[in-house]
Amino acid sequence: MEQLVMKAKSGDAEAFIKLMEQSKENMKRVAFAYLKREEDVADAIQDTILDAFEHIHKLRKPKYFKTWLTRILLNNCTEIYRQSRKQPIYDINAEEYESYSQCEGLSGVEEQSDLEFQDLLAHLPEESRVIFQLYFGEQYSISQIAHLLKLNENTVKSRLHRGKEQLRKIV
Repeated sequence: MEQLVMKAKSGDAEAFIKLMEQSKENMKRVAFAYLKREEDVADAIQDTILDAFEHIHKLRKPKYFKTWLTRILLNNCTEIYRQSRKQPIYDINAEEYESYSQCEGLSGVEEQSDLEFQDLLAHLPEESRVIFQLYFGEQYSISQIAHLLKLNENTVKSRLHRGKEQLRKIV
């Protein structure tokens, strides 16, 4: 991936397109954890791709591309939320997620496990849902999540711990 990032930084449009294709599913999952409507998610992703294209030359270290892109996405999600004055989507209902996953071609076990994960997320408090998506869904570390969400690492840890406790009571 770092080679693609280097090519994209040097102006290779094909490399940039490949990077966006590789990142598309991750961006959708993160945006769905933050925003409620599919239209808002699509807007956030579109804005993120445009911002990334315009500013990729500013990326200092190619190995942090995924973190850099996620930070742009979260900023765009926050902006869309502020503009629309909606509640953040932490409540993804099963039908909405199912229609999204069917459109994207998720299949079999992957679709079922993603749906179960989203159902579990719906039981968490708003402040924990994005953290759970980033930690368990996108495999970010606690320090990366703290940096992305501009939170203290201990806050991230405690929200993960409280969320796990809540989920244990449900399951």
